[in-house]
Amino acid sequence: MESHLQIINPPLRTVRANRADDSFQLLKLWRAIWQRKWPIAALVVIVTLVAVVAVSVMTPVYRATATLVIDEKKNQVVTFSTDTAAAEGSNSQYLETQAELIRSRSLATNVVKDLDLAAEPQFAAAQKGQSGGLIKGLMIKAGLGAIFPSLNVQAPAPTGTALVDGVTRQFMDTVTVEPQGKSQLVKVQVEMIDPNTAAKAANALVQGYIESQNLASVGSSQTASTWMNGRLEELGKQLKDSEARLQAYREQEGLVDVKGVGTISAAELAATSERMIDARRARAEAESQFRQVQGMRQGGWERLVSVPAVMADPVVQQFKAEQAKAGARLDELSSRYGPQHPAMEAARSQFNAATASLKGQVEQVVAGIERNYQLAAANEGSLKSSVNTNKSQIQDISRKEFKLQALQREVDSNLQLYDTFMTRLKETAATGDLDSTNTRIVDLASVPSSPIKPNKPLIVVLAALLATMVGCGLALLKNALRNTFTSPEEVEGRLNLPVLGIVPLMKSRKRKDLAKLFSDQTHHRFSESIRSIRTGVVLASPADRQHQFIMMTSTVPGEGKTTVCINLARALGRMERVLLIDADLRRPTLAEAFGIAKDAPGLTDMINGTALPADCIRQIDGIDVLCSGTFTSTPLELLSSPQFAQVLDLLKGKYHRIVIDSPPVQPVSDAMVLSTFADSIIYVVKSPTTSVTLAQKGISQLLQHNAPLKGVVMNYVDIKKSLRSGQRFDGYYDYYGYSSKTP
Repeated sequence: MESHLQIINPPLRTVRANRADDSFQLLKLWRAIWQRKWPIAALVVIVTLVAVVAVSVMTPVYRATATLVIDEKKNQVVTFSTDTAAAEGSNSQYLETQAELIRSRSLATNVVKDLDLAAEPQFAAAQKGQSGGLIKGLMIKAGLGAIFPSLNVQAPAPTGTALVDGVTRQFMDTVTVEPQGKSQLVKVQVEMIDPNTAAKAANALVQGYIESQNLASVGSSQTASTWMNGRLEELGKQLKDSEARLQAYREQEGLVDVKGVGTISAAELAATSERMIDARRARAEAESQFRQVQGMRQGGWERLVSVPAVMADPVVQQFKAEQAKAGARLDELSSRYGPQHPAMEAARSQFNAATASLKGQVEQVVAGIERNYQLAAANEGSLKSSVNTNKSQIQDISRKEFKLQALQREVDSNLQLYDTFMTRLKETAATGDLDSTNTRIVDLASVPSSPIKPNKPLIVVLAALLATMVGCGLALLKNALRNTFTSPEEVEGRLNLPVLGIVPLMKSRKRKDLAKLFSDQTHHRFSESIRSIRTGVVLASPADRQHQFIMMTSTVPGEGKTTVCINLARALGRMERVLLIDADLRRPTLAEAFGIAKDAPGLTDMINGTALPADCIRQIDGIDVLCSGTFTSTPLELLSSPQFAQVLDLLKGKYHRIVIDSPPVQPVSDAMVLSTFADSIIYVVKSPTTSVTLAQKGISQLLQHNAPLKGVVMNYVDIKKSLRSGQRFDGYYDYYGYSSKTP
């Protein structure tokens, strides 16, 4: 659980370390800027002065502003509009369109001509022509006209249309038209060096725009009138043609009142239809009786009597009653008389006569039923034919009526369109000269009292801020591009070696004087820095043995290695017996520093065996000094020889410390050979100039030969400059009260 919380919440010291690292990076940036504060301040002062001079000679520019209100719809003085089409689109698009019209070239040309702006000094460039150019003008001012005569050739000044065009282009650059938000207000601004001319130009511009709108409206009305006149003639012809076609159709079809004819035909059709229904009913009844009679014919006439239609006949009923009566008498007489009896014959004759009468009457009734059926069927067919005829007439009348209505509608529409165009033409003609513009001036431009530019204080302040930013940027860039060491932390971080000491910069000193600085009690910081190096060397010695052979080298010549070496030997000489050896056989400097003759015997002579140690070693100010000796053309061979190792073994038993001044690492490989004899190596870097890359390369070469590198000495450190940049390299020596008696 605890480890889980540690993962979620990192340790407090880690957070503090990250914050400290961020603070350190910011501090480094601040120091880089603070180190170069005076150049930055100088740049700011120079740029500010230049800005002050520049704004002092700038010509002030005045801005005159006129305000218009532009309505998307025209003010309707009358109840109808004189425009042929209404403008559509959003208000913002409409205002943008009108703004571009105000900025139009034609409007600007009219203002230039009306106000004679070509005579204004502001438009001198258009008056003199544009052929010179800025670079050419500067070259002429610089006096190069004598060297290049072509520079003195000026193009002829423009006149007429060319002059007006040039002034118009310049004037259009001074005009600004700004719609005000979502309102219908538009501000027209003109910027010129003359406030009076600026106000006149702004007012002339808005008034010219309104006049152009009025002219456009009148022109639109005239164009509309011309177009409507031509269109009205065409509509008149169309109306006459449609009326002629209507009348011709009436005459062709003989139509007077289609609606009346249609009504009569419809009434006749209704009456005939009712009669046909009755006839159909009668025909059905007659047909039913006829079918009954036809069905009974096969059984004789006696069966026909039973047909209801026959039985319903009164005569048949009478004859049937007489037959029945005669039959009853015959039956009565037959019971009393014989067949031949006269009474029987009279009764039989009467019965036969009644039967014959009944038969005749039945046949007449049946014949009547057949005739009735035939008449009913014929009547129904006739009425049906009449109904069909009436329907055909009505359909024909309907077709004619539709055709007539179509022709009538065409006449009516042409008449209505003709009347509309006639009315609109009269309205347009009556209102063609009416000023119904949708634009009016809210505020005329007044003469501005103060210029709008240049804003001199703002320009100066911005120039100073810009110079400050550029100066700081250059300082940071220079610091980022710097490839030298500026602090002990940077040395330790890049070289992975501890800093044993920091040697301050000693200006205007000769080599002989630099060799005695440790003994000079007036330079506390330098002496204390050498003591710090001495302390680092002594404390770096293991408990079982001392670092007897101490070699001092550097990256390249001129880094103050010999000076540090001499003064370190002096500091060690106050505590131990010390020998200082000049092993730089190519460019020896110890002899000059100690005032010894260059041809005096030294190290080379001891290696070659031409001189004894007593002849070569000299005691100076408490230390023994072994110079390079006689010049040799093979220094590397001598240092690599067994004789050199024998010399060191000989000297090793006589001294506690042997300090060797070695050649630099980069130019030659002598230091690599000497490093094999050293117990500790001190690497000197010149803080202002030593390249980090070269120093890393030199140390890498030494480490490849297992050289015992113990630390780095920063030389030529400007303490005062470091103090000004916020760094402390002095070790607070004065704070602890430096004493001249310190060993």
